[in-house]
Amino acid sequence: MKHFEAIVQAGEWEEVEKYLSGFTKVDDNRYSMKIFFEIRKQKYLEALDRQDKAKGVEILVNDLKVFSTFNEELFKEITQLLTLSNFRENEQLSKYGDTKTARTIMLIELKKLIEANPLFRDKLVFPALKSSRLRTLINQSLNWQHQLCKNPRPNPDIKTLFTDHTCIPPNCHLAPTPVSIPVAAVVKQAGYTPLGAHGPFPSTAATAANAGALASWMANASAPSSVQAAVVTTSSVPVPQNQVSSVLKHPRTPPTAPGLVDYQSADHELLIKRIWPSQSVEDVTYPTPRQQASWSLDDLPRTVALTLHQGSTVMSMDFHPSHSTLLLVGSTNGEITLWELILKERMVSKPFKIWDMAACSLPFQASIVKDAPISVSRVAWSPDGNFVGAAFTKHLVHLYGYAGSRDLRQHLEIDAHVGSVNDLAFANPNKTLCVVTCGDDKLIKVWDLSGRKLYHFEGHEAPVYSICPHKKENIQQFIFSTAIDGKIKAWLYDNMGSRVDYDAPGHWCTTMLYSADGSRFFSCGTSKEGDSFLVEWNESEGAIKRTYTGFGKKSVGVGVVQFDTTQNNFLAAGEDSQIKFWDMENTNVLTSTDAEGGLEPLPRLKFNKDGSILAVSTADNGFKILANNSGLRIIRSVDTPPAYEAVRMPIESSVIKLLVSGNSAVPNVSPVNCKVERSSPVRPSPIMNGVDSMGRSMEKPTKMDEVIDKLKPWQLAEIVDPGQCRMVSLPDSTDTSSKKLWKWTRNEQNPTGKATASVVPHHWQPNSGLLMTNDITGVNLEEAVPCIALSKNDSYVMSATGGKVSLFNMMTFKVMTTFMPPLPASTFLAFHPQDNNIIAIGMEDSTIHIYNVRVDEVKSKLKGHQKRITGLAFSTNLNILVSSGADAQLCVWSIDTWEKRKSVTIQIPAGKAPSGDTRVQFHSDQIRILVVHETQLAIYDASKMERIRQWIPQDALSAPISNAAYSCNSQLVFGTFVDGNIGVFDADSLKLRCRVAASSYLSQSVLNGSQSVYPLVVAAHPLEPNQLAVGLTNGSIKVMEPIESEGKWGSTPPADNGMLNSRTTSSSTTSNHTPDQLQR
Repeated sequence: MKHFEAIVQAGEWEEVEKYLSGFTKVDDNRYSMKIFFEIRKQKYLEALDRQDKAKGVEILVNDLKVFSTFNEELFKEITQLLTLSNFRENEQLSKYGDTKTARTIMLIELKKLIEANPLFRDKLVFPALKSSRLRTLINQSLNWQHQLCKNPRPNPDIKTLFTDHTCIPPNCHLAPTPVSIPVAAVVKQAGYTPLGAHGPFPSTAATAANAGALASWMANASAPSSVQAAVVTTSSVPVPQNQVSSVLKHPRTPPTAPGLVDYQSADHELLIKRIWPSQSVEDVTYPTPRQQASWSLDDLPRTVALTLHQGSTVMSMDFHPSHSTLLLVGSTNGEITLWELILKERMVSKPFKIWDMAACSLPFQASIVKDAPISVSRVAWSPDGNFVGAAFTKHLVHLYGYAGSRDLRQHLEIDAHVGSVNDLAFANPNKTLCVVTCGDDKLIKVWDLSGRKLYHFEGHEAPVYSICPHKKENIQQFIFSTAIDGKIKAWLYDNMGSRVDYDAPGHWCTTMLYSADGSRFFSCGTSKEGDSFLVEWNESEGAIKRTYTGFGKKSVGVGVVQFDTTQNNFLAAGEDSQIKFWDMENTNVLTSTDAEGGLEPLPRLKFNKDGSILAVSTADNGFKILANNSGLRIIRSVDTPPAYEAVRMPIESSVIKLLVSGNSAVPNVSPVNCKVERSSPVRPSPIMNGVDSMGRSMEKPTKMDEVIDKLKPWQLAEIVDPGQCRMVSLPDSTDTSSKKLWKWTRNEQNPTGKATASVVPHHWQPNSGLLMTNDITGVNLEEAVPCIALSKNDSYVMSATGGKVSLFNMMTFKVMTTFMPPLPASTFLAFHPQDNNIIAIGMEDSTIHIYNVRVDEVKSKLKGHQKRITGLAFSTNLNILVSSGADAQLCVWSIDTWEKRKSVTIQIPAGKAPSGDTRVQFHSDQIRILVVHETQLAIYDASKMERIRQWIPQDALSAPISNAAYSCNSQLVFGTFVDGNIGVFDADSLKLRCRVAASSYLSQSVLNGSQSVYPLVVAAHPLEPNQLAVGLTNGSIKVMEPIESEGKWGSTPPADNGMLNSRTTSSSTTSNHTPDQLQR
């Protein structure tokens, strides 16, 4: 800050902005905008004060005009200052003094803005340095240089730091220096940017917390002139001659323990004293070992709970990230199987087949004809549990979308590598879900979910055996890879080559894994000679921290030991037909089990997320499930019905408790996607009984609930009386041009201050009394289509009522800007999900305008519909915009080029006119899309625009549909009907779960009135999956949720098996086309 204060006081404005640009940009947030505005305004006023009008105009046009987009009136007022002989004639500037005083006052304001700006957090104070830090760095450098000496001497004479040190060759043979710091990595000479340079500058606290972070390792390994740090102390430890020689012969293998050395020659001391007056020398130290968490052997899953037969040798297994008993298995016959352990049942089985041979490469087509059958090499769940990936031993990767229960549908086939695809993993670079693959062609590739190759990493000299994508706090995401020659490399998502080049112990096949909390890094592998190595790495040094013992010698070519980690405490590896367990803090084997016999010689194994269940492969083409006491209770719960409630209640109560822990939210009446942002302040809770009570219990129903629901006789839930649900009414609103903001305040009736259907919210307005009112000059309100959209961070609201589009600040209700001519009228609005400055505007004349607020310009005009636009939805995963119109047509547009990719007409039931408003909303997986028309609800796969499900009004819900929306977790669909009914559907199957009759939320006088009142729009709460709001045709709004004793809208409907209780579900005509059927 001192430097910043000095250049502000000196009026060095270009230097001020250049300095700030290292931390923030004008449009990062409102604090940054205000900072730059104050600086440029001061620069402008000083030019006017000097009577330099030409300079003032230049500043106005080049620097201040950017702010006109957000406050046009203020910009006009600033421009008018040019017409005054002295700008102090303006009333607001009448107290402006001299330049020095004005800069001081401005500096006080800037300090406040900088301190409040989250982008400057932890960056206002230069990190503290230890007094001997320079001495330490010099010793590290000299240690390294001395390592490279061809003739190292015991007491090297260091006289300068301006050239690299080398010992002068002696006339006679001398014993090597007592140094045990080997070269830990090959230093790449290419000038790649170190990984640490790609992240933000860490604070002192963050630096201490990340002492073991990969940033240091990578930066040290890859910098052109820096090297691996050595541990320095004031004493040296002699090392036997043979140890030093062996180390220097194999300089690439990281050491198992760092050595100790310092240089204390007289000349060296003199040099140090000249450049650093401190008399003390501090050691470079490792972080202190963590305290061992309390645990017992009972925490380990060692009891055999199940033995299941796969039918072919198991090659890979992976548990669902939140459903602790849902196991994905891949086998040598190419089959992918989904097992539900509670039911002891195969939920889905997908035999290997090529989905589209014509799209595959010619080498693959040739290899299929002559080579052996294709085996699975790896299966994996995506982190959100919505996708399944499978890699095969020939070229291919298959991606399936998982929609719950037995719905595993084909999503994407990729001809990924020449030869075998050896590993597959999911990653989220730039917050976009991607698939990372590696193969025999020595390459690593990153694909998006549409099959587009994003990155292509080459540099390995042998087939790549495994990959390990990861992310550290304050560091970009990266990928570790290992090849069958034992080389370990690390890559950033930038196509600039590997940042690390190490040798794995054993110099052969190795896999790498992080502990569950991402703080510890392990690898396990086997050498060609049959020796196995399980080690923990010290990330800050790129060295081996500890090597675990207990492996036996294996025959050459037997295979590679597999391992896994769990609970941040334990490691497990399969060897000698048994499972061996280690405590992470102890190198000796903790315990082992043979799982009652029958395991493979080198069994494959996988823990579920909470470590209560362990799957391990057997020699008879199957696998066993081992469990601890917690895991046994979950697996065996189906055999003991009385225990259901005891197991169920802690899970449900934790869900309810955490779902109300977020910030208060306003029901959103705009048809925008209500999925929870990854950056939301609401974070997943600790895992309970294998169920992530916030993160994924919201995403899919718990398997325990599914089992309970299956055993209960199913009946459609019908709510016909007001006492059967919770509901609150907001006052009627007949002013269609004004927008209202409702907030739930914290009080005795609502101590949490969260949105609830038990307490009436407060109509909130800013102190200024401003209203969010649209320009309706010359608008026929009876024909106008009101439309509204919230920005991704809820900072802005955009709306129109037949006239110009207005952009409001949600905190002040001020109009930031208005745009678009009143005709043709806007009929639908949507913010770009990644850039609030880009807006898609659907028009009455059937066009879509892509408008850039910042430059006040329509960038593209999209034409493809025949009637007005009635819906817009963005997918960041597919990089597309889907539009719908009153012509019952869906169009898909590329976000990159705004070109039309595809156009389909929704399938209207026989006898119905192909017209009427059509609305669209993406599922939280950003792949499936809900299509709403008065004649139907439908689910489409947006990557192909093929219909997966369809529901047609029938039985008790036979009236036309007025609107529908996904719940925030995309597990429910709320549908409204023109007869006043509301239907709650299961989002996966579109089967009806619950019917809410109009009599439950409308008064008798309204029901008996001459005018029909029904829900015109429905919105889902952004955090609570069972809370919804409906806007009625009479202007009133109702907020609803189930009664507390129920907690949800009905139960999951069963599959159509002819065993429904007393009545059939209102989904008998549900179209259930799987992708397989659609292709046929």
